[in-house]
Amino acid sequence: QVQLVESGGGLVQAGGSLRLSCAASGRTFSNYAMGWFRQAPGKEREFVARISGNNGRTYAESVNGRFVISRHNAANMMYLQMNNLKPEDTAVYYCAADRENSVARRPPSSYDYWGRGTQVTVSS
Repeated sequence: QVQLVESGGGLVQAGGSLRLSCAASGRTFSNYAMGWFRQAPGKEREFVARISGNNGRTYAESVNGRFVISRHNAANMMYLQMNNLKPEDTAVYYCAADRENSVARRPPSSYDYWGRGTQVTVSS
């Protein structure tokens, strides 16, 4: 069982930055690929970024070059550094854990554990 807790969301102006954190419980954190997803009101949950246990990374096109995903396995932590934020980045951001420990993108239904989310609001 893995429990995930997100933090670091908030209100920021367009062009600003935020750093999201995801704290994971459990002793096998490095065995999981981790992902960030987001969901805006009235929209489906969408992929943001994914990182494998050995730090392979993949990003959605909409955030590539602006967001950086990272993890600290010894501390059971994952991060999302978000730079040059845009109003369209406004959403609830979720972290998720996937037993399939690869860098390949996988749909939300493939992930085994989810956090409750943290709100990110970008004002124009």
